[in-house]
Amino acid sequence: MHSFGRRMRANAGGSPYAASMAGVISLVQTAANELYGTGVRVNAICPGLIETGMTKPMFDGARARGSEGKIGQLNPLRRHGEPREIAAMALFLVSDDASYVNGQAYAVDGGLSSTHPFTRRPA
Repeated sequence: MHSFGRRMRANAGGSPYAASMAGVISLVQTAANELYGTGVRVNAICPGLIETGMTKPMFDGARARGSEGKIGQLNPLRRHGEPREIAAMALFLVSDDASYVNGQAYAVDGGLSSTHPFTRRPA
């Protein structure tokens, strides 16, 4: 699920993609309830802007223009995420530390999904 974090609420572009991601969140919640009593936990990781196959052209274009440092500036952490940060969330969710976590969708997006970045003034 690429760039899912920003899809936790409606925004510009990609209606079919946004709708499918909303469907994934609903599927996670439904599956968690359907698997009641089995010991199986179902959660979703909703990554923000991470360099993946899907976002690579954008990252490559920014590098070519010398503006890679501007990627991710709309989120409160003012940077893009790293694949290792998504992996860390995955490791947490499969660990015993998350044994009471079920049916949740976690945004790992630098806080972007908690803001409305287009109306906020830059710091």
